[in-house]
Amino acid sequence: MGEELAARPRKERSDAIRNREKILEVTARLFAERGVDRVSMDQIATAAGVGKGTLFRRFGDKAGLGVALLDEREQNVQQALASGPPPLGPGAPPGERLLAFLTAYADFLDANLDLVHMSETASPGARYRVGGYLRWHDHVRTLLAQARPDLDADSLAHLLLAGLAADLRRATRDRYSTERNTAAIRAMASLVLTGRPYGSDPCTH
Repeated sequence: MGEELAARPRKERSDAIRNREKILEVTARLFAERGVDRVSMDQIATAAGVGKGTLFRRFGDKAGLGVALLDEREQNVQQALASGPPPLGPGAPPGERLLAFLTAYADFLDANLDLVHMSETASPGARYRVGGYLRWHDHVRTLLAQARPDLDADSLAHLLLAGLAADLRRATRDRYSTERNTAAIRAMASLVLTGRPYGSDPCTH
């Protein structure tokens, strides 16, 4: 009897993990097919075969679902930062790693723009509370402090990441291509790192 009781929570935990994966899979499919703004929690619950109450209890709201989806996708970027090849991963100078990260995140942002926008604008200041932003800020701050210990790395990390806010990118994506947006971000970071725009001839400054 005791062994049965001890085993039951593990089975429930396994079921909960499978249900969560199914919900996120259905949510990702509906978002891709219809667009984030056109999918409701009712539609997600019906397609996933769960009660709407279960959905709200587990994720809070649609923005919570977006954050959960992003968390899974961000893990690939995090793994690259921690153990991938340089310059994104360890082994390159901090300035090169910073430029590589900003490039990688600009690509990630464009690929997941509607999801990131929903998570960052769910409530006032939401962007600065989600785990992804906190991790990115810590990474940028650390690299800046290593490359330019004379600067205020904590504050400048926020300023660099401001250029990669989903609200700004959503408002400008029809005018600026991914390549143009990335080049601007890299130029701004290079100015911070060296006082020169990225790709410029140092002899002309």
